[in-house]
Amino acid sequence: MKSLIKSLCPPILMELYRSLQKSAHNQFSGDYQSWEDARNSCTGYDDEAIFQKVKEASLKVKNGFAVFERDAVLFDEIQYSWPVLSGLLMACDNNSLSVLDFGGAFGSSYHQNKKILQDSGVEKLIWTIVEQEKFVQCGKENFQDKELQFFECIEACCDKQSVNVVLLSSVLPYVENPLEILREISRMDAPYIIIDRTPILVNEETPSRLAKQKVPASIYKASYPAWFFQESELLNIVEHDYEVLAKFAALGGEVNLAEPVAKAEYVGYLLKRRIK
Repeated sequence: MKSLIKSLCPPILMELYRSLQKSAHNQFSGDYQSWEDARNSCTGYDDEAIFQKVKEASLKVKNGFAVFERDAVLFDEIQYSWPVLSGLLMACDNNSLSVLDFGGAFGSSYHQNKKILQDSGVEKLIWTIVEQEKFVQCGKENFQDKELQFFECIEACCDKQSVNVVLLSSVLPYVENPLEILREISRMDAPYIIIDRTPILVNEETPSRLAKQKVPASIYKASYPAWFFQESELLNIVEHDYEVLAKFAALGGEVNLAEPVAKAEYVGYLLKRRIK
């Protein structure tokens, strides 16, 4: 059918179609030598427009006008990551679960997973989010309750309570020093770590790379630095303390990087602390 449509459409319409398809997805380009260089060519993840979009979408979920949001996009039904949910359930201890969601915005993953967690017998759920200062302030004012809490740093969270599992969902690519953060998290000795929606370069010989991500205008007009990781470099940080129980395909699929050309795929990992 696709080949038939292609044969019937004039070339100019096919070119328009390809252009529209490309514009509907994130675009990645560049190979920056430092975070500062990449940051100077982008609007940045801390842009006010992003903050307001995410806040607006999250409030709609909280107030019942949508059931789920991801990256400021609203959905009328929850889209589950079953490997992530399996990892959360595996981390439960005596029907209790304490999650440290690093970079979790206003609780997207919390709202995504809480119903099935509760229906599966989790009686006590504490979901703590470590975020940028303005997210934490807004989170405490508008979203915090007995289950959902906000902190500005990992240390403050750990001082308050023990953690069963650390969730890193689509966050390591967007911080200046992702390997240092992963190293700090591995030192927490949480029983489990879940890494989700993280781009890994297909060619293992390609070193980790810092690119520019351009967001589709249909979501919001923004661009920010984004890391693409060499798998061994990423996992070497945690392999002494954690074993990889599972590697899974994650939302985002395969992506192409331009200038220079490379391929990556979004994956996730379920890590379990080694018994010593």
